[in-house]
Amino acid sequence: MIKTTIDVGGTFTDCLVLDEQGQVHAFKSPTTPQDPTLGLTNVLTKAAAFFGLELPQFMSNVGLLIAHGTTLSTNALLTGRIAKVGLMATKGFRDTIEIRRGYKNLRTSRFNVFVPPYKPLVPRYLRLPVEERTIHTGEILKPLKEEDVYAAIKKLKEDKVEAVAICFLHSYINPAHEKRALEICRQELNGTYVTASHEVLPVYREYERFSTTVVSAAVGPITANYLKALTNRLRELGFKGTLYLVQGGGLVQSVEESARRAVSLIGSGPAAAPAGAIRLGQCIHSNNLFSVDMGGTSYDVCLIRDGMIPTTDYNWVGDERVAMKMVDVPSVGAGGGSIAWINSLRLLQVGPQSAGADPGPACYGKGGTQPTVTDADLMLGYVPADYFLGGEIPLKPDLAEQAIRTVGEPLGLDVPSAARTIFTTVNSVMADKMTEISTKRGYDVRDFALVVGGGAGPVHGAHLAELLEIPTVIIPRYAATYSAFGMLNMEVGRDFARSIISRKSLLELERVNRLFAEMEVEARQVLGEIGISPQDTVLRRSLEMRYLGQFHEVEVTEVPIGKIGSRELEEIVQAFHRRHQDLFTFHMPGREVEFLNARLKATARQDPLKLAEIPQATVKADQALKRRRPVLWNLTKGYEDTPIYDGSKLRAGHTLEGPAIVEEKTTTVVIPSSYRCCVDGVKNYILTRR
Repeated sequence: MIKTTIDVGGTFTDCLVLDEQGQVHAFKSPTTPQDPTLGLTNVLTKAAAFFGLELPQFMSNVGLLIAHGTTLSTNALLTGRIAKVGLMATKGFRDTIEIRRGYKNLRTSRFNVFVPPYKPLVPRYLRLPVEERTIHTGEILKPLKEEDVYAAIKKLKEDKVEAVAICFLHSYINPAHEKRALEICRQELNGTYVTASHEVLPVYREYERFSTTVVSAAVGPITANYLKALTNRLRELGFKGTLYLVQGGGLVQSVEESARRAVSLIGSGPAAAPAGAIRLGQCIHSNNLFSVDMGGTSYDVCLIRDGMIPTTDYNWVGDERVAMKMVDVPSVGAGGGSIAWINSLRLLQVGPQSAGADPGPACYGKGGTQPTVTDADLMLGYVPADYFLGGEIPLKPDLAEQAIRTVGEPLGLDVPSAARTIFTTVNSVMADKMTEISTKRGYDVRDFALVVGGGAGPVHGAHLAELLEIPTVIIPRYAATYSAFGMLNMEVGRDFARSIISRKSLLELERVNRLFAEMEVEARQVLGEIGISPQDTVLRRSLEMRYLGQFHEVEVTEVPIGKIGSRELEEIVQAFHRRHQDLFTFHMPGREVEFLNARLKATARQDPLKLAEIPQATVKADQALKRRRPVLWNLTKGYEDTPIYDGSKLRAGHTLEGPAIVEEKTTTVVIPSSYRCCVDGVKNYILTRR
């Protein structure tokens, strides 16, 4: 049985196939925005043809398929194409999602009268109060008034809502009322998507919990319908294996769990890449890495320290607060399809608008007329006109030239100068985003290796490293399918959480141990439902803590499995002090510590991905020379005759001196004169600064 990963991006749908011999094969096909399953079918058809099989025969051999639907959930929220949502809330708290924390707009001051007020996903007439009250201890002060639930259901039926969110006060500590209301709603609202906050985010902070639950309900129907269409389509194609979806927190989960907690799919695409970066970093014995993924639409960055993928629950999608744990991967609109334009100050800008997959860059010849980064790369000689995607998409230099003239002529620039300006501008945009999450947080970028992925990443990666003085660049053979490669390294599992909210001096260790035990029982049950035995389940505990008086917390991962006693508690507190010092350069050992949330990550045990090795070089790299072509490395020197190498003929140990270019079937590696490139044993291109 073979293992397959699918990454549905904004421009291309990528597919990686890990065969029974451990070889990984990459395939790409244009994304079909109107029906993503069509692009998925096309790329699987390519994979089947490579193995000499008909698609149904190929799919019957796929034992595990990992995919994601990030674009669908995120775009639905950003564009407002969401379900009509109703909210049941504790009486007196239905306006929590509108009051928020006094925010007017997260990108400006709440006192800015020129910015319209926040418009909640649920209008007030669909936010219905239910009389009940559970207090912070879990004690029920007022029993659930079921008449209010039935009255709310009647109102929601009349208004034909498509989804319902149930959010009661303190349900994270005692969900009894939410469970009963959920049971009634699912009985009475047949065909309506219903979710409750204790299922989505069972931790304290009412606004964050309410907001995240409402977002999950808003994208729930479209996500559930997409997943249903996807599973039906795969079944029609002959797939009988197991399908998993990537979640934004960096794990993969079942289709059923993804549909139930739809919000967990937001941010799932970028979440996969850092797992691949860690595996690639092992090739050069480095665990301090910059993972960057430059696709057709966006540029995603992640700073990995000590081999740990950073996560955050401070997430905004548009104006909506999503407090799920997600991999911390900031994005900027800078990709191969990003459009160059002239702003009101007559300065050239690149992005965030993108030509996407349809019509795509002008050089694709599919009707696009605006100049993009890919058009500039073609004019500079970095990418080939006749071997883009292995020759499947012949590029048209004349159309690229026409498009670039539209921004060059108003600025008094010829085509080469305009193309070079587009190239350097987009590089600056990407470098600024990298600086934002490194230098501005106190880290020296020169202490990190740069792992470059995405279809356009290897073209720009070394120039980015040059800008930031990063000494080492790793460009994997799977760079063009970077997120799909990351999925091969991800763990199957799920995160669990419970709130504690107690300072150390008042902490009840018995309660902490009970909460961890409850989560572990639930974790084994959830993983058992998808065929993972308790013996193959790996549990990792963590605690979110802060100094008394602080607002934001720090996650401490040094929490032992088993009973926590006073000695273990003291070790956890010391670990918190060290972590706080590491993150913020100071700690306060004399100050009281507060415990907020207990977390558990449950995953299936798996062996590290073994990368297939390539033969050692027996002849010089000159034997892989494919051709030479003019490339514009520097405006002063003009176009220079540059060697172009056939990536399929390069072997382990081959060394190339820049300037040079390597053409692979799915990507192009650009090596400027300041870098030397060495091919390692698993076909990574390791660029080192001279």
